Amino acid sequence: MERRAFLGSLTGPVVAVCAVCMGACSKSSSTSATPGAGGTGPVNVNFTVDLNSNLTTIGSSMVQSGVIIVRLAAGNTPGSFTAVQVACTHEGTSINFNQAANKFICPNHGSTFSTTGAVTLGPAGSSLKAYNITINGSVMTISG
Repeated sequence: MERRAFLGSLTGPVVAVCAVCMGACSKSSSTSATPGAGGTGPVNVNFTVDLNSNLTTIGSSMVQSGVIIVRLAAGNTPGSFTAVQVACTHEGTSINFNQAANKFICPNHGSTFSTTGAVTLGPAGSSLKAYNITINGSVMTISG
């Protein structure tokens, strides 16, 4: 087979493979699993957490209503916790809290965020939405 014919026979399969790869790498909001994915977090959030049975140890976290709440320190004061949207602002993947590094990490593309939600490493280009925390006795209220 001549070189020109051989190279011509590869064009179709190569184009098909490239199209599949480009589609897999493209940004898609339809794959997001949480409210506010890829942008601002959920709005009109208002729920409570019983601190007698939840978030009892430093570094523990929970997700509710599209918000991830983490205990950062001992004591039942608002400063002992953080609450931010769980959806990464890049493509909406649910973030996780890494206690050793004291930051939120997106497992999809590696974006990292401070405990206040500020971007510390992209590709995410905007901060996570932070929510208000109030505590009355052992009941924490998350709103915003």
